[in-house]
Amino acid sequence: MLKKGSRSGDVWDLQYRLQVMGLYQGPLDGIYGRKTTQAVRQFQKKYGMPADGITGRFTWKKLKKVTVNRSEMQMLAQLVYSEARGEPYVGQVAVAAVVMNRLQSKNFPNTIKDIIFQPYAFTAIDDGQYWLTPGKTAYQAAYEAVRGWDPSGNALYYFNPETATSKWIWSRPQIKKIGSHIFAR
Repeated sequence: MLKKGSRSGDVWDLQYRLQVMGLYQGPLDGIYGRKTTQAVRQFQKKYGMPADGITGRFTWKKLKKVTVNRSEMQMLAQLVYSEARGEPYVGQVAVAAVVMNRLQSKNFPNTIKDIIFQPYAFTAIDDGQYWLTPGKTAYQAAYEAVRGWDPSGNALYYFNPETATSKWIWSRPQIKKIGSHIFAR
């Protein structure tokens, strides 16, 4: 549990997550002060929790379902770059949004890392492109998706119809096409 006066690495993580969401406006200093308490209250109100400003088990659980820490943001940007470079910006955001949608789904793993590295989930993991260095646009697209922009229409999957080899992916209900990718449920 974190509350006013707490000082730890977990407070840094909390502040980063809240800052990405646009709720925390102060410096990342690892000190659970007034600004952190206010940001936690805003988060709790936004997600229908009692707004006590304390980061207990339920607040942490929800926070980890709707946002990412710094290393997860890096992983998300790497995935966007490796899977969607060359796609329109909105398509890059949509790819990141699919990962965020999976994070909130009961049908997928509970962490960004486990979602990205789930066997056969993403071609870029299998062919090694995931390890390429992402550009600025990939970071921005990841950031936008974490902040809540979802141009995919709540998709849980996407694929390129020109290169898809899985027959199963064609059975998924299609939502829309952005660039070369079809987004599906």
